[in-house]
Amino acid sequence: MSFLDEISKYDPAQIRDEIAARTSADVERALTATPLRLDGFLALLSPAAAPYLETMAQRAHQLTVQRFGRTIQMYAPLYLSNECSNGCLYCGFNVHNQMPRKTLSVDEIYAEAQVLHDRGFRHLLIVTGEAPQIAGLDYLEAAIQRIRPLFSSLSIEIYPLDQTGYARLIAAGVDGLTLYQETYARPLYAQMHPSGKKRDYDWRLLGPERAAAAGIRRVGVGSLLGLGDFRVEGFFTALHALYLARHYWRTHLSVSFPRMRPADGGFQPLAPVSDRDFVQILCALRLLIPDAGLVLSTRESATLRDHLLPLGITQMSAGSCTAPGGYASEDDSGQQFVIDDDRNVDEVAAMIRSQGYEPVWKDWDVAFVR
Repeated sequence: MSFLDEISKYDPAQIRDEIAARTSADVERALTATPLRLDGFLALLSPAAAPYLETMAQRAHQLTVQRFGRTIQMYAPLYLSNECSNGCLYCGFNVHNQMPRKTLSVDEIYAEAQVLHDRGFRHLLIVTGEAPQIAGLDYLEAAIQRIRPLFSSLSIEIYPLDQTGYARLIAAGVDGLTLYQETYARPLYAQMHPSGKKRDYDWRLLGPERAAAAGIRRVGVGSLLGLGDFRVEGFFTALHALYLARHYWRTHLSVSFPRMRPADGGFQPLAPVSDRDFVQILCALRLLIPDAGLVLSTRESATLRDHLLPLGITQMSAGSCTAPGGYASEDDSGQQFVIDDDRNVDEVAAMIRSQGYEPVWKDWDVAFVR
């Protein structure tokens, strides 16, 4: 059995109708449920929950402090390559976009990593497009082994691998995976991915399971907010996370909330997600999955990130660049998307402290398991 079997039990149209049918009484029952179940989660995602956002936010805050304390884990993305063979309509790396393409050498990767290390980061997220003929496993292994001594934790956000591929990168020093399904709606997924290997919905969907089976320590899932109905996507994201938690209980789970940002190609969101919508899905997910890490990137504005911090967030990026080589050269040409919160690392850390939280630069070391 896999998550394919689990997700096939649910019809997206029916889920949409069930969410729309929830009432204020359903929301009130969900807010007193211990633990919260999927049925109650549908109520918290519903339009009927809008008047209860303040209550949801208070509960999410209390639950997060109870589980995680007043800490925020800091991380930074490091883009190795923007080469990509996919035609994802919404992505700046789309193979058809006329943008400067670059794949860093191992020496250039080390220079980028050194900049981030000097800024205090010890948790790194390695990112590439999908071009295994250029940025393949041998390349990734060499890069990981070179920068491993600088960081206590290395995660990857790359194209899906088979279980053997994940095992190779784990052996090289990787302990985390982020893999967004983008949208859980099959017809929309096919529309958004007209060409390239990413067209394979099933292969991508099962990537987190293959990584967990290979022994990876942390897995992060999420959908790209702005493509499909955020309420339905929120349900299937939660379903995916709960499945992984149930079947791979040794693996730590996180959920991200990437919201569409301007990128080369000019694609506009099909289903825009407002700030209130964003708060609703964030709080609902925290109430459903109290122990999951919730990740907030620099896609969001400084003001919104400041306000979202106490509502369930446990991990934040800062001073990010989404172009290969952008840290050492301060050149953002060839970026995947335009970030919104452009504050530097010290400014974000100061903001976190001003709210009574502690930025955490290191809470894990691979030496713990070696």
